[in-house]
Amino acid sequence: MKEETKGLYLAVLLSILIIFVVNYFMPTQQMVDRNADSVSVAPEISFIEKSEPSTEAQPEKKTPAEIVKQETRIPVKTPSLNGSIRLKGARFDYLNLTKYKQTLEANSPDVELLAPAGSETPYFAELGWLSNDANLKLPNSETLWKVRGKELTPQAPLTFEWDNGQGLKFVRTVSVDEHYLFTITQTVENNTNNPVVLYPYGLVSRTYNPDSANRSAVVHEGISSVIDGDLEEFKYKDIKEDKPESFELSEGWAGFSDRYWFTAFIFNNGAENTLKFSNNGNETYQVDFRSTPLTIASGAAASTQVHFFAGAKEIKLLDRYTDEEHIQKLDLAVDFGWYYFLTKPFFYILTFLYGFIGNMGWAILLFAALLRLIMFPVANKSYESMTKMKKVQPKIMELQEKYKNNKMLLQQATMDLYRREKINPASGCLPLFIQIPVFFSLYKVLNISIEIRHAPFIGWIKDLSAPDPLTISTWSHIPLPGLIDIGVWPILMGLTMWIQQKLNPAPANKDQARMFALMPVIFTFMLGHFASGLVIYWTLSNVLSILQQRAIMRKYGVN
Repeated sequence: MKEETKGLYLAVLLSILIIFVVNYFMPTQQMVDRNADSVSVAPEISFIEKSEPSTEAQPEKKTPAEIVKQETRIPVKTPSLNGSIRLKGARFDYLNLTKYKQTLEANSPDVELLAPAGSETPYFAELGWLSNDANLKLPNSETLWKVRGKELTPQAPLTFEWDNGQGLKFVRTVSVDEHYLFTITQTVENNTNNPVVLYPYGLVSRTYNPDSANRSAVVHEGISSVIDGDLEEFKYKDIKEDKPESFELSEGWAGFSDRYWFTAFIFNNGAENTLKFSNNGNETYQVDFRSTPLTIASGAAASTQVHFFAGAKEIKLLDRYTDEEHIQKLDLAVDFGWYYFLTKPFFYILTFLYGFIGNMGWAILLFAALLRLIMFPVANKSYESMTKMKKVQPKIMELQEKYKNNKMLLQQATMDLYRREKINPASGCLPLFIQIPVFFSLYKVLNISIEIRHAPFIGWIKDLSAPDPLTISTWSHIPLPGLIDIGVWPILMGLTMWIQQKLNPAPANKDQARMFALMPVIFTFMLGHFASGLVIYWTLSNVLSILQQRAIMRKYGVN
């Protein structure tokens, strides 16, 4: 292999290493701690009122369950959701995901998505109306609505009503499907003697505490949106106080995105909307919209409709919403990354194999085997070339000794030898270049797919999306630093990588040889803290490569 080719090979490996170091050891800290309660709006756009820092003791935070017991609420019950809507303000602020648990423990509570103000982690959405008439009474977060219906279910929508005492009646109908999609229709009846102009609006508010939890940078968490076909993403740190991001859109969606869950308002009724992402201080962030103004004639009524998604990022469900509800690119709520064209198909292949086998770990292994089968012809040529290079290694060493003082003649003589032996030194790097997008795509799938979250394999692997829990300190009872304390599967992966490396011809350059010798060790500790599903995939892929390469070496009589 030419020195230039070896250098390229090394550069690619080091690039992968650098990316992993940045992604893992420099995570952004993202979580939420929300404390804003009252919401006020201006005719231009809605906002959370800012409060000045206080030296007084802050009120003790309560659990969501404690708060909801003290308020008048309407239950929400679907096969996927459990919670309630606060009657005051008709606010969506208490939803749990019944299909997902917070931990692997048998008695683990359901995942909490929305939580009321006053709790440790408030997160809520509400809708309403804006007006340029300061004297006009409009429903707000303190409005006590009357409601028709006892609970919200897929079979029974709710109707909220409020009369402002000035001739306007506000009616809000809320329905929900069996999953996570709410449909909110707002109607205003004008019983005054004059036309009224109102602006529909909606907001989702949450507060982000950077010290609450670690988050890997490989998955976007923050504000996500599709605006007239284009994906727009903002990390929390990108939204500056008093510098909101504003957009105009007629179709799309916008909201807050977490690793596995997200909330969003969805716009597909053709109306023009002004969208704003803002940081309102006190670590409170908001996504809100103001829609096209409605002019309600005297004695008439006018309506507007918007969808609100609050749930899990189930890719097949999001695709179904895109097709059936005509929601533009809702699947992009899942952070597929640069290799979208590979990541999404990989997800569907894995879930198909899972449906066939019934275990996601075995599905990953079968997926690795299928990939090796597809790449078999390319890998065969590569391994044949590398085997031939290993076979002529003694001749290359003779040339190096003969032309040790003339690098130009050495290079020429080496290339002549390759031509005589019909060796293509560049072909040895081809599988690596093919593996890079495959590896990153699978890495993404294992990090973003909720279907893999808490999916068990065999033995001690109970969650393929988490690192191997059977670490060195676990079975040896020797306390070790986090970086060094790796599991059994990463060690197996490093061992197979080392065996595979021994089958390849050694680099002529001693510095490169030392660097390549360290790569299995470096990758062992780097991948030791990655999703165990990815490490299992890499291990089997290495084993299959070793078997294939050994078969070719025997064919050419190389030990």
